[in-house]
Amino acid sequence: MTVSKPHLVVVGSVAIDWIITPRAERPESVGGSATFFAMAASYLSQVRLVGVVGRDFPDYAVADLKAAGVDTSGLEIVQDGLTFRWKGQYHENMNDRTTLETHLNVFEKFQPRLPDEFRGSEFLFLANIQPRLQSDVFAQMQRPRLVGLDTMNLWISIANDDLKAVLKNVDVLTLNDEEARQLSGEHNIVKAARAVRALGPRNVVIKRGEYGALLFDADGEVFSAPALPLEEVVDPTGAGDSFAGGFMGYLARPGVETSGASLRTAMIYGSVMASFCVEGFSYDRLKGLDAATIQKRFETFASLTNFARASLT
Repeated sequence: MTVSKPHLVVVGSVAIDWIITPRAERPESVGGSATFFAMAASYLSQVRLVGVVGRDFPDYAVADLKAAGVDTSGLEIVQDGLTFRWKGQYHENMNDRTTLETHLNVFEKFQPRLPDEFRGSEFLFLANIQPRLQSDVFAQMQRPRLVGLDTMNLWISIANDDLKAVLKNVDVLTLNDEEARQLSGEHNIVKAARAVRALGPRNVVIKRGEYGALLFDADGEVFSAPALPLEEVVDPTGAGDSFAGGFMGYLARPGVETSGASLRTAMIYGSVMASFCVEGFSYDRLKGLDAATIQKRFETFASLTNFARASLT
């Protein structure tokens, strides 16, 4: 008898970006939180994508998602509209960026509707969209085993009550350190994580860019995942979404627990996929990977913190 693999649903943006870095520029760069998440997670689990695009969204991008094994039957194509577009410029240190243009287009009226076959999926990731829509998606699911969610400072500012409402249903919240401080009102990152967990999420992952990520888990334990020291970062866009894809993708693998040591391993796979993402524009470096290449980089991450225990007594 064939045992079916668990499915991982991601709901978020699918976009066309115009990326400017200190060394290069790409005017038509396929992006979006759901795109990066799905491409990263596809190597680890069975991914189902829900999003919306317009008539200008390139056919090759849909083909790439399908080639990666992503189920795109939840991707709505609006023929009389245009895809969500974002233009941004990164500065010399690549940690800071300036938004130059944002055109929501069809994304402005996005009302996620999950295909019937998606609703029984065991794993759900609510990528960075309006908290009210995240709640709507959660209500469409049957009983997911694990729910992850990402958010941003905008929703913390203008939709705080809606965000806090959906956080009560979340097992893993991912956000950066600035967002954690804003949501909690605490400057100290440990106090901030504790305050955020009190809002509902059992586990909180705080992304810190080139400094790695911190996991504050349901047992009160803290785990620090390093970032891979890279000589050159080509494009940081989508790194956080790729991290989430690797993280959730690992947890959605058959037989993997969703707590304890498995969460720590998931943190490393998240860091692995984020490190590939930043090495190219769009999802260029996430396309065409194989298990051996991913595992080799996983081992590289393991060696970053491999040390012999010692005692002074």
